[in-house]
Amino acid sequence: MDAASAAKDRVDRALALLERRLLDLKSRAAGTSRVPDDDLFASEPSTETDRARIHELESVGRDAAEALSHAADAIRDSLAEQEAR
Repeated sequence: MDAASAAKDRVDRALALLERRLLDLKSRAAGTSRVPDDDLFASEPSTETDRARIHELESVGRDAAEALSHAADAIRDSLAEQEAR
């Protein structure tokens, strides 16, 4: 397997993990939301359930950013290896 294929595989795995985490979070939060998921300008949370949901979404967002960062690093490393050849 060449470096580009290896990088693509790592990116695919990172994105699949991210998608699974987001779908899991959406399914868990579906029953507790009073505001549609796409309402970015919703009012401040008024209950502990709302605050917990926001905390969970923020956590998943950080995990997603980290996974994408790792994928980007893997791509950069693979491209650097290819250029060195």
